[in-house]
Amino acid sequence: MQLVVGLMSGTSMDGIDAALVRTDGCDRVEPAAFLTIPYDDGFRARLRACLGGGGPVAEVEEELTRRHADAVRRLLANAGVAAGDVDLIGFHGHTILHAPEQRRTWQIGDGALLARETGIAVVDDFRGADVRAGGQGAPLVPLFHRALASGLEGPVAVLNVGGVANVTWIGRDGAVVAGDTGPGNALIDDWVLAQAGRRYDAHGDLARTGGIDAVALTELLDHPYFDRPLPKSLDRDAFDPAPMRHLSPADGAATLTAFTAFAVERVLPHLPEAPTRWLVCGGGRHNRTLMEMLADRLRAPVAPVENLGWDGDALEAQAFAYLAVRSRLGLPLSLPTTTGVPEPLTGGRFHAAA
Repeated sequence: MQLVVGLMSGTSMDGIDAALVRTDGCDRVEPAAFLTIPYDDGFRARLRACLGGGGPVAEVEEELTRRHADAVRRLLANAGVAAGDVDLIGFHGHTILHAPEQRRTWQIGDGALLARETGIAVVDDFRGADVRAGGQGAPLVPLFHRALASGLEGPVAVLNVGGVANVTWIGRDGAVVAGDTGPGNALIDDWVLAQAGRRYDAHGDLARTGGIDAVALTELLDHPYFDRPLPKSLDRDAFDPAPMRHLSPADGAATLTAFTAFAVERVLPHLPEAPTRWLVCGGGRHNRTLMEMLADRLRAPVAPVENLGWDGDALEAQAFAYLAVRSRLGLPLSLPTTTGVPEPLTGGRFHAAA
């Protein structure tokens, strides 16, 4: 068992999630500590300006890395753990561009700088090898989900609703199929920020007061992405919000929340078998309106992962701690059924402690 820090800056741009876990990189995962450090509005704006590869990328990358180093220090201080007792850091960085069809994915974050700042060895660049080999490079959490779900009666689905939503289907025999279902919180967040000056629709309260525009929803769902089989992935800005421009803030929030739920439903025909239940993690599980829509569309029990004793805020950070160990052991991070890579493939780039 290794003591590892996992770091995640998600597409919702909420902040840094930092998790401390003990894991063997196979079937044992023991959470030890977790914290979230929200981004301030100024940094969030600078980070947003880099999406697509524009803006002051080099400056933001350095600032992002130093913020992650501070997150590591605060996590370890809270846990009463010395840096010298930590074996490894799994550093995802922040995705500013994801175009696997062009064999391109870009996560900013300087692993070598992070290793120097913390004195702890770092694994970063988890997605690059997969994309270069022809895979989607996402999602990378399915093998971690399978490790957590061992012992559950399948088939089950773990749905992560971050900026983009992704699903991990786990069969009775441990088989895994995965992919991005479509939008998660990103379109809702962008809409609410532009129309109501809020960072997100807390609990789905704005959406609850609005009505779903059937014409706009149909136009959004008429996208070739939803007909593609799994595995598949997409960028947070893959969908054009133009059909929404005539809607009120509340109706737009309701329609985009429905878009996320309907997009998850559209993945059902691409799964080997209908899940007996859906376990939801990521920020979207706090959106009560979305959770109700998911339960209505999926026709199976839908519940937050806390019902199993998991921490739905910590899972992605924990996953990159787990994947960092797998990288060092030369074990696969992705499979043909999770990213479409031609064969089980390891990945990651190692930076020794300074």
